[in-house]
Amino acid sequence: MDTADVIVIGGGTGGYSTALRAAALGLEVVLVERDKIGGTCLHRGCIPSKAMLHAAELVDGIAEARERWGVKATLDTVDWPALVATRDDIVTRNHRGVEAHLAHAGVRVVRASARLTGPRTVRVEDVRADQVDDGVHALTARRGIVLATGSRPRTLPGLVPDGRRVVTSDDALFAPGLPESVLVLGGGAIGVEYASFHRSMGAEVTLVEAADRIVPLEDADVSRHLTRGLKKRGVEVRAGARFLDAEVLDDGVRARVRTARGETLEVEAERLLVAVGRAPVTEGLDLGAAGLSTDARGFVVPADWARLETAVPGIHVVGDLLPPPSLGLAHASFAEGLLVAETLAGLPSAPVDYAAVPRVTYSSPQTASVGLGEAEARARGHEVAVNVMPLTAVAKGMVHGRGGMVKVVAEAGGGRVLGVHLVGPQVSEMVAESQLIVGWDAEPADVARHVHPHPTLSEAVGEAFLTLAGRGLHQQ
Repeated sequence: MDTADVIVIGGGTGGYSTALRAAALGLEVVLVERDKIGGTCLHRGCIPSKAMLHAAELVDGIAEARERWGVKATLDTVDWPALVATRDDIVTRNHRGVEAHLAHAGVRVVRASARLTGPRTVRVEDVRADQVDDGVHALTARRGIVLATGSRPRTLPGLVPDGRRVVTSDDALFAPGLPESVLVLGGGAIGVEYASFHRSMGAEVTLVEAADRIVPLEDADVSRHLTRGLKKRGVEVRAGARFLDAEVLDDGVRARVRTARGETLEVEAERLLVAVGRAPVTEGLDLGAAGLSTDARGFVVPADWARLETAVPGIHVVGDLLPPPSLGLAHASFAEGLLVAETLAGLPSAPVDYAAVPRVTYSSPQTASVGLGEAEARARGHEVAVNVMPLTAVAKGMVHGRGGMVKVVAEAGGGRVLGVHLVGPQVSEMVAESQLIVGWDAEPADVARHVHPHPTLSEAVGEAFLTLAGRGLHQQ
């Protein structure tokens, strides 16, 4: 029976970050992964989808150049195989980099499935026969086990993904070719991103969300601005609508949707994309053998959130297995991995402040938020001061010409900043400042003392805080 200080089950962002940090702290680490190191984010989610969205941004730029700037450029065609090859090259290079990093750190990677046999023991059923003897191996953790098995896409009753006509977010990027029309079920970040991508590539897109607005977990003004931007680009947005059923045809899908007004709408599309959330993966882990269980939603709930430790001492959880307030985001998983590794090494480590973790939707327009929305802040009993600064109120926003906003929610009377919400071009690159503002409990006056560069989009952030601090300049 092999022993190691730490056994990590799952090699996605949460798992490999735990392994890397633990190894850097001098712990002996075994990382068990049955598929590819990097998990959903690297191979089916964050990285390939953002590569495709960058290509979509380039396509949109050609139209803007022609229609707004007098640059008489036209789009000949999209070479889909070439686009896919570039995307896959980016993924492959990232994958190799992570594997090399693990090897250099001294992490032993076992490509296998794993199941718990006790609070400190794991049975490994080998995927590659050269990894462990006889295809089966037993491992014992001296300090602890980390569960990081990730999530899979949810679907809806009556919808069976086939990878061609009905697809999930995991396989949408790998479906053949570019469809001429797409029905997207789910108006969260994933659904909005795919709706935006396909619209940029020329498809007719219908986006259906059961809640009364898209990105329903964000501030209402974020939803409003994003909806306006998508509709301006030609996306048909149906909020407050519910999927009824669908029929797969020879050349597409016919679906029925109940609209917010109670009408039944029939939508035909070449492809139907299901983006209604993700479910934690625990099948095969045999949690009961270690004295663990999941909650009603399938999550493994920590008994101690400050250490992300379960009710069984020494077993920790990171990533998509965690329920809210964890966010199911790769960068949150990195923070969780660092916390757990340092805890297992016996070091003090601050708990993850989920309120200060940024949330980004990489559509066109983009959204980026950190902290509380206005309604959420009021619901928690805060008296708030709110300021909304249009991006078009600063010169660089006029240059971009795509609208957008900066919204700041702060405690009334000059108190701490509770949330910052951005909509517009490239706001994903602007939110880091806001993360520090919220994370460090800054007040508007603190931010207003610092000078933002002119002309930039970030200048709108500075102006929004100047106004809240009573030193408004360009904002009326």
